[in-house]
Order: sequence, then structure tokens, then C-alpha cells
Amino acid sequence: MKKIILFALIAFMALVGELKAQDPHFSQFYANPLYVNPAFAGSNVCPRMGFTVRDQWPSLGAFQTATVSYDQYVDFLSGGVGAIILGDKAGDAFRSTSFSLMYSLRLKLTRKINMNLALQASVANRSLDFTNLTFADMIDPRYGFIYSTQAQVPPSLSNTYADFAAGTVVYGENWYGGAAFAHLTQPDDGFVSYNRLPLKITVHGGAKFNISRDKRRTNAFFGAPIISPNIIYNMQGKFHDLNYGLYLDWSPFIVGAWFRQGFENPDAFVFMAGVQHGM
Repeated sequence: MKKIILFALIAFMALVGELKAQDPHFSQFYANPLYVNPAFAGSNVCPRMGFTVRDQWPSLGAFQTATVSYDQYVDFLSGGVGAIILGDKAGDAFRSTSFSLMYSLRLKLTRKINMNLALQASVANRSLDFTNLTFADMIDPRYGFIYSTQAQVPPSLSNTYADFAAGTVVYGENWYGGAAFAHLTQPDDGFVSYNRLPLKITVHGGAKFNISRDKRRTNAFFGAPIISPNIIYNMQGKFHDLNYGLYLDWSPFIVGAWFRQGFENPDAFVFMAGVQHGM
């Protein structure tokens, strides 16, 4: 019985490793630029701070992810610097955290076109809380989970490792396009056995179009209406998805819709509505 339970534990941890081979994805990716591509560091006209939360299947408490980020342009570095902290929880047992620093060099290609080249270094940790796992030998057919498991605790339930990423963005006044490459060294993030973290490739782009008949016309309340289409493609190991859509920015109101899909099946519709002030 002990051998069966231990085998089940190892199989579970291998499954967790396979599931976590895919990095967390945020449906509203445009709201988390540093997570998409480190080359966005310092791309804003002023210092920027962001906070994002993802709560997938909240009734089950299955996947919860949060990020806190900060970036700004630094004149004497001729580029932007940034930092992002990520915390991710899968169920009650599995957790991962990472802290990343990035630098993005700004290059002027023409009078109206710039390119950012970025590098990112991270320290990440994955851990498993063995006390929150349940096994077959803990179950009483009548009273439920009343026994202690006889499964042996693996020698290591935590793994800390270094990780690296790179990215580039080319942009003009009303458009941008870029690519990012995460887990360049494909570090080992496993517990029981070696588990190579797959390279993640992200390609993305977007534009802004002023659809006002009079491009100079605004009034005391509404700004000029702007439509902004965006697209992003992620590929990591066997996982890949495409997220595309647009939003309408008619200041102070903003609305948008996106469609996310794998190449086999549709995934999700994403909607956004908000009011902006002092922008």
C-alpha cells in the first residue's frame, strides 16, 4: 500500500510539473506590459506602477495569480528599468513566486521609430505543501478524511532557481510590434526529478487609429474616439494560444473585447469596460 501511495504522489508531482510547464496567462495582457515583454520597461512617458490579479475558477480556488510591477525611463542609462513580482497558487498545495529585474535599452532607428532591446534576470521558487495533499489511505468510507497518510514525504518540497529572459519592441507614434523569449536557459524547476522549464516565445503587436472625422476636434467632455486593435501569440512547449481583439477609447470611457483561442479549440471571450480620469 505504501508503494502505491508513494507512486501516486510522484505521479501527482509529475503532473503538477507538466501543468506548470505553461506560465500563467493574463486575459487582459495589455494591462500587464512588463509580464508580456521586458522591452516595455521605460516605454511610458512617466513612471508606471501596476497591480494585476487573476482568479481562475474562483469557486474551486484552483488558480490565483497576482503581479506587482514598476518601471520608468532613466536618462543616464538611455533606457528603462523595471521590476516585477509574481505570486501564483494552484489549489492549496502548489505555490510559485518570482522576482525579476529588467533593463531596456532605447535605440532611435529613425526620427519617428524607436527600438527597445531588453534583458531580464529573475529568481524564482516553487514549493509544495505536503500537508494539504490528500491520499486514498486517509479516507474512511463512512466518515471521510479521518486518517493520516502513510505516504513518505519527498526529500525536497521547494526549488529555487535563476531564470533569464530577453525581448524587443519596435514602435512608432501609433503602432508597435515585438517579441519576447522567456526561460532562455530552460532551468530545472522540478521537485522529485529533473524538469526542464520550456522556452516561452511571445509575439505581439498593436496600433491606434483616430476615427474622428475631424482629427483635431474634441469637446469639454469627450476626447477623440480611438480604436486600438491588439494581438498576442504565446508558445511554450506543447501549449500555444492566440489572443486578439480591440478596444475603443473615447475618453473618459473605454470598452473592448478580445477572443482567446488555442489552435484546436476556442478558449475564452474577454470583455473590458472602464472610465479613465486625469489621463
